[in-house]
Amino acid sequence: MSFFPKLKLHLEVEEHLRGVFQNSELVSTLGVQEVERRFESLLVCLSHPPAFTTVRINTHLISVESAKQLLTDELEKQLKRKDLIIQHPELPDVLLVPVNGPRRDLERYSSEVIVGAQCGNAVLRGAHVFAPGILSAPKNMKVGDAVSVLSDIEGKCKRGAKDFLGSKIFIGNGTAKMSRSEIFCANGLMKGIGIWMTEPVYLSPSFDNLLPSFLFLQNLPSSTVSHVLGPTSGERILDMCAAPGGKTTHIAALMHDQGEVIALDKTPNKIQKIMESAEVLQLKSIKAFCFDSTKAIASSKSEVKPEGPPFLAESFDRILLDAPCSGMGQRPNMVYSWSLKEVKSYQPLQRKLLNVAVKLLKPGGTLVYSTCTITLAENEEQVAWVLESFPSLRLQQQLKTDRTRDQRQLAS
Repeated sequence: MSFFPKLKLHLEVEEHLRGVFQNSELVSTLGVQEVERRFESLLVCLSHPPAFTTVRINTHLISVESAKQLLTDELEKQLKRKDLIIQHPELPDVLLVPVNGPRRDLERYSSEVIVGAQCGNAVLRGAHVFAPGILSAPKNMKVGDAVSVLSDIEGKCKRGAKDFLGSKIFIGNGTAKMSRSEIFCANGLMKGIGIWMTEPVYLSPSFDNLLPSFLFLQNLPSSTVSHVLGPTSGERILDMCAAPGGKTTHIAALMHDQGEVIALDKTPNKIQKIMESAEVLQLKSIKAFCFDSTKAIASSKSEVKPEGPPFLAESFDRILLDAPCSGMGQRPNMVYSWSLKEVKSYQPLQRKLLNVAVKLLKPGGTLVYSTCTITLAENEEQVAWVLESFPSLRLQQQLKTDRTRDQRQLAS
């Protein structure tokens, strides 16, 4: 039984997705009712957080066993209990921390604090409520007050409101660390924790600045991608759309920081974030450049710089294209506000990037294409397109090894 409503989509988007998922092949195999049940189940799952919080170990600096023990000790201090930390059975550098929830018996207080949807999603993953995420607070709220926290999932609450009667979802209880007047001060947005979550609906540990050189908070699919890429020491690897840098740093760690990892992104401050992460994790093999990856291939040797883009064809042993996408697979997410036109807008850009990626790949190299969305147009259809467009590529299904299971990659 679900705790939250299913992911709310624009009607045109939901009907489009339903039509795509209810294709003739699936219906003939499973039947209409089963296909519909699975589609509805998918939308429900997307509005809830995952069952585990996933933590990647920086094996460049620490062993798995040492990191696991440090994390166990830290979580015992934080939660006052020993949590069962599980090492992923197929990904040796990934730890899973079970999430406790939903807790259906929490008392709801009359004093309500309303937070934005993104802030609410973060709370469901273990965060406290930071002041900029607060939209509404009781008129006389002071430090130490017990409050219930609710998420404004439709974005209708105006900042500074004293109450809100619109659509809102209860996500837990907490204690005010700031008064209402401090949160909504005239001098601009306050920083720091506004509400300390004492009883979240989903109890998940906070990893804010927790062992930052040794641990990296990363969703399981993102951790899996770098293992599928299979980097080895001494290779030259390109991460085409690298921000915020989690996969970039993972690739470097899997290479034992021996080789070269080139990270590209169009936004300067995101490049800075990638290099900051590399510095914290003490990874020296990463070079990040602010550059549009659709233009990353040089038309002649004269365009090539001593280092950095654009690059000559067949320059990389392995390439990761974690492409910009409609982002419909992010969890938890209770409302997806994009129009159908916006959802469909990414396929041309993804094909431009794939075209460049194939040309930059060395013969015998490996290209991994990934997204964080659920649409067939951005996933299966793109793989079919690139295989048809570039006959030199072949689709590979990973063997069941100690590192990966049933994942797919492209090889030239």
